[in-house]
Formats: sequence, C-alpha cells, structure tokens
Amino acid sequence: MTTRTEAIGTNIFEGNKGISNIWLGLFLVLSALGIYGVGNIIINGHASTLGVTRTVPWGILISTYVFFVVSSTGLCLISSMGHVFGIEKYEVIGKRAIILAIFTLLCGFGVIGMELGHPFRMLIYNVISPNFHSTIWWMGTLYGVYLVFIGIEFFFLMKHNHKGAFYAGLGGFLAGISAHSNLGAVFGLLEARPFWHGPYLPIYFILSALISGCALIIIILNVAHKGPANMPVKEQQALLGISKIFGLLIGILIFFDIWKLISSIYGAPPEKYETVMQLLTGQLSTNFWLFETVFGLLIPFGIILFTKGNNIKASLVAALSAVIGIFFMRYDLVIAGQLYPMRAATPGAGVQGATASGFVTYTPSFTEIAIVIGAISFCCFLYLAAEKFLNLNE
Repeated sequence: MTTRTEAIGTNIFEGNKGISNIWLGLFLVLSALGIYGVGNIIINGHASTLGVTRTVPWGILISTYVFFVVSSTGLCLISSMGHVFGIEKYEVIGKRAIILAIFTLLCGFGVIGMELGHPFRMLIYNVISPNFHSTIWWMGTLYGVYLVFIGIEFFFLMKHNHKGAFYAGLGGFLAGISAHSNLGAVFGLLEARPFWHGPYLPIYFILSALISGCALIIIILNVAHKGPANMPVKEQQALLGISKIFGLLIGILIFFDIWKLISSIYGAPPEKYETVMQLLTGQLSTNFWLFETVFGLLIPFGIILFTKGNNIKASLVAALSAVIGIFFMRYDLVIAGQLYPMRAATPGAGVQGATASGFVTYTPSFTEIAIVIGAISFCCFLYLAAEKFLNLNE
C-alpha cells in the first residue's frame, strides 16, 4: 500500500527540522548584509558608497538585477510547459517554479531600486508620465504586468484552479517573453556601445533565461525533497526531462557564444574588438574563462552529456555550476560593454578612471557586494520559508 509520504515525497522540513531551521536562520542573518548596504546608501548617498563612475554607470547591482529577472523569466517559461502547454509530466514543478519566480523578480526589483537615486519617484512617474519611446520604461512596465500575472497564476495553482492557472500562466508567459526580450533591447539598441549593439541580445536573453530556469528547477526540487531518494516518481521523471532540455540549451548557447566571439573579432569595429579582448585576455579574462566558460558552460554540458541527463545527482552538480557561471555571465556582459570609453578620440585620453591601456576599470564597493549577498540570501530565505509554510507539492 502506498503511503502518503511515498505519494508526495519528503519535504525538506519533514524529519530533521532543526537543520532546516538553521538554514533559514543563516540566510536571514546574511540578509542583514543587504540591510547594511541599503542603510549605507540612504545615509551617505550613492556617490560615496557605490563603485560606479560617470564612465561605468552600471555596476554589479545592474548585473545582479539582470541575473534575478532572467532567473524569474526562465522559471516561468519552463513551468509553463506543464499547466500552459499541457505536458503532463511537468505539471508537478508548477508551484515551486512560480513562487521562486515571484521571489527572484521581487529581489531583482529591490536590487535595482538601490541603484536608482529615487526609486519611489520612478514608480510614480512611470504611471503619470510614461515615455513610450523608452525601452527602460517598457522594461519596468512589462515586468510589472508579468509580476501581476504570475502572482495570479500562483494563487490559482494553490487553489487547484487549473483553468484559471492556464489563462494566468499564458498571460505570464507572454508578458515574460515580452519583458525579457525588451530587457535585451535595453542593451541591444545602444548604438554607442558596440559590444551590446545588435539583434543578438534579445535572443540571447531568452535562451539564457531558459537555461537559468532549468538549473534552478533542478536545484529547488532536490532541495525540497532532500535529494532524489525521497523524491516522488513523477518529479524524478520531470527532472530527467528537464535535465535533457538543460543540456540541449547549454549546447545551443555554446554555439551562440562561439559565433558571437568570431563576429566580434573578425571585421568588427575597434571598440567591439577591443572589448572582446578584455574578456579573452584583459581584466575580465578570469571571469570569462574560469567562471563563465568552465563553470557556466563546459562543466554543466560535460556532465549532462556524460550522464545523458539520466542521473539526478549529477544534474544537480551541473545546475549548481551553471548558476554560478550564469551570475558571472551577467556581470561580464554588463561591465564589458562599458570598458571602452564612449569618445571619438584615442581611447583613454582624459577619461576618468582610464588605465594606461586606455580602458576604464570598475571594482564593486563593499556596499554593492553587501546588497548582492543580502538579496541572494533573502531570496533563499523566502523560498525556504515558502517550503515550510505553504503546500508546494502537487
């Protein structure tokens, strides 16, 4: 006879609750670093607390915002395979994927709010004085609509209202695709930044969002059930399918990245070529080769290829490695595009913060790092709290 535990699996808070509560407390304590960073900005102002300058106005807070919203969109898109597109074996991931999508989006909003000088003023004027020609205005608006849809979707999932979840999920899917491709356009339409400019980034953002979504779903299902041994058969089957999709998408991303580099080296304008060389041999080379390439692409792809996606524990290692690499991908993308000074004359002449090679530099301040650690920790805390207090099993 099948027991209830065998039917729905073992939740992380069943059994040894003490260890789970320790993790909750640890993430809550680390979240206090974010509070310190926020307080430091409020008291001392942006100029003296952030590492950004006039030549590098977008720093790690922007890249972390991109990391969060990419993760949120990816979770929504992957979960839509179940209750939106009707692939039955993926329905079991719905609640967990959507609640984490909500948390990552909210944390992303919080991080970018600390980058802005007047976040509350932005909310007011976004409504009463819209600029329809601004991609950043569309980004904020579309992500706001997306948040509403996934919030409603999660409500219907908790109520087991599948028809309502379908329509809200479809709205969230369309809004997420629109918002995320628009986020790519925020960078891609900047003609003054040749490294970003072009139609590549909106497509790249959607592809990398799907990879982030697969990786995070693999992680949270393993966390929720304390490994595959306690995982229900349906969730194991879903994870095996997602692992294969995960490997396929990484392979496609590797192909994209190779041609992106080739097109940026051969026949590209000097600004684009020199920026790519900063990734390959310059100040961002460690990030690019070790974290972005090895952790983000080669290790996950190699693991999935070797196991054919049939080993959940191995897929978990691949997913953890990919999430680390994806964080650095976002950082490298945002920072690299600003290293070549925006000027017509010889690079570096009279440019604030320029090195002898003519490129500017950027180093995150302790306040920025504290906010990033705090935001990631708070997101983890929120998810573990949701596992404890909400029924996220199908």
